[in-house]
Amino acid sequence: MSSHHGRKPVDPQVVVAEVVTTKQVTPHMMRVTLGGLDRFTPLGFDQWFRLFLQRSGQDMLRPPTRSSEWGWYLQYLATPRSRRPWVRNYTVRAARPDLGEIDVDFVIHADAEGSSGPAADFATTARTGDTVGLLDQGATYDPQHPHDWTLLVGDETALPAVAGICESLPADARGIAVVEVPTADDQQDFRAPSGVEVRWVARDETTGADAVPGQAALAEVRRLTLPDGVGSAYAAGEAGLATGVRRHLVAAGMPKAHITFLGYWRHGKPAAG
Repeated sequence: MSSHHGRKPVDPQVVVAEVVTTKQVTPHMMRVTLGGLDRFTPLGFDQWFRLFLQRSGQDMLRPPTRSSEWGWYLQYLATPRSRRPWVRNYTVRAARPDLGEIDVDFVIHADAEGSSGPAADFATTARTGDTVGLLDQGATYDPQHPHDWTLLVGDETALPAVAGICESLPADARGIAVVEVPTADDQQDFRAPSGVEVRWVARDETTGADAVPGQAALAEVRRLTLPDGVGSAYAAGEAGLATGVRRHLVAAGMPKAHITFLGYWRHGKPAAG
């Protein structure tokens, strides 16, 4: 659910990457460094990829071999369920092409029953040498219109995307980034142009409706006085946050074509297998 096509991947193919290291960067975020990615071209911004993970009980990882836009998916569906890997979408947090490495940040959280999803389980148990499949999908954010300022909004699932965009913006960029995280301890340092203000919203410091994921960031956006001139906006994370930001900006007069919005997940709904 994005208003434009973004930056296409340079050489999309399913590649096998190896876990190099893992590191818990904040209470709710685990960073996994993947290596062996000599054929991966970093694009910056919110570059994302399909991540293929071995399911428990499988003797080996069998990612699809086809990499066209839907060829991999048809091949995946044709694979017996017992042999299919898990597939999830993730964002490149940082890339070191000279080393063939990328960092990927995984939100670590448990639901009310105490269970977490396969990606979080992978991140918390990954060991050096474990293998995953990866299919580059390019970057979504690619404002084609001249603009004076940028607004970036996300929850913790979109923190890597917001950070990647901030680190890819021109040095003279102006704007605001609003990032909602579970607790104040989940704030991260990342490079942003001096003219871009990063505002953190801690969900556990809110009450009532704002305690629902994404709603505290949305409330912060509604309180903002938007800069003069032409803006470009990016909102990602929980679906209600992404659509709520878009609705607010359109009501404030921003053209829909100037807004990129992505619902990564929906509160109260489990991710599909």
